[in-house]
Amino acid sequence: MKDDPTQPLAGFTVAVTAARRAEELTALLTRKGAHVIAAPALQILPLADDRRLARVSDELAHHPADTVVATTGIGFRGWLEACETWGNAEQLKTAMHHSRVLARGPKAKGAVRAAGLTEQWSPPSESSAEVLDHLLTQGVAGQRIAVQLHGEPLPDFTAALRMAGATVIEIPVYRWTHPTDTTPLDHLIDTTCQRSIDAITFTSAPAAAGLLTRAHHTGHQHHLVQALQNDVMAMCVGPVTARPLQAHDIPTQWPRRARIGAQVRTLTQTLPARFPTLRVAGHHLRLRGHAVLLDGCVHTLSPTLMRLMRALAHRPGQVCTRTHLLSCLGPDADTHAVETAVARLRTALGQPRLIQTVVKRGYRLATDPH
Repeated sequence: MKDDPTQPLAGFTVAVTAARRAEELTALLTRKGAHVIAAPALQILPLADDRRLARVSDELAHHPADTVVATTGIGFRGWLEACETWGNAEQLKTAMHHSRVLARGPKAKGAVRAAGLTEQWSPPSESSAEVLDHLLTQGVAGQRIAVQLHGEPLPDFTAALRMAGATVIEIPVYRWTHPTDTTPLDHLIDTTCQRSIDAITFTSAPAAAGLLTRAHHTGHQHHLVQALQNDVMAMCVGPVTARPLQAHDIPTQWPRRARIGAQVRTLTQTLPARFPTLRVAGHHLRLRGHAVLLDGCVHTLSPTLMRLMRALAHRPGQVCTRTHLLSCLGPDADTHAVETAVARLRTALGQPRLIQTVVKRGYRLATDPH
């Protein structure tokens, strides 16, 4: 198959851990040529009892808060949608025109503006800590501050405001929880530990934390962290999303703007760049996740042949012993299996001269001299 410049992720396997907008992210990655594995690391549940939300909303509609903090786009929109069913959405928005509205990040800002409101301030990052610092610097003593929660309580945030003299009104809209069916997530953890995944995308900090927590419960956290530290790229939508991973010293990347589209564009630039082009027997060879790009043509390989290819390309031109290559074929393989696998690899690539046999030693990629 000829390499298509519109599909820079052809030959790569990318995982999607998002609970919402997963279909959109999957479609964007698929259009870029990636093989996508969807494994939600959490699920979003509406409140089982929304009487508290209705009561708080009615209170704010009649007595506007001095400050309203919107922490997430989905939460702010969900709050107003719930109010529409109770018939007081317009009254609430009118009341918020008299409040100072702060948006924690670009998604929250977008939801605020979509509601016909204008945020008075938003931090350069998506950090709740930065929002808290801004409020405390401005002074909150004697103020009523409404804080839209985002999936879980914010005890440190609200406690600091109360200690500074504010009255805090918490707005619970939804909550995060573990997925009901953990089979896809467990499969993702296993395949990541086996290095059969090239990149994992994260669109929220709870999703990143959820993956690590599930790996801990199943006894795979150590191996998962090792894979993410060395071989599997962690592509986040923004710096806040990356924090649970960074706490485990996992390298993370994210786009300048915290948007799914920008996240995919950054992935298409950074993931292929991890695999340099090699000159081998007069050909241009470049590895991808489960394929080899040879002179612009994509050759998809089986997992076994791909492990063999990675071993040969790990130190281009140097000899890989039969013993080392045997370890790539599994515990049940014998020395004869190495010869068979190398023959299959040569056939799959269509260029037998790419892999040289070094008598009594092993095999090597026939790299061209510089």
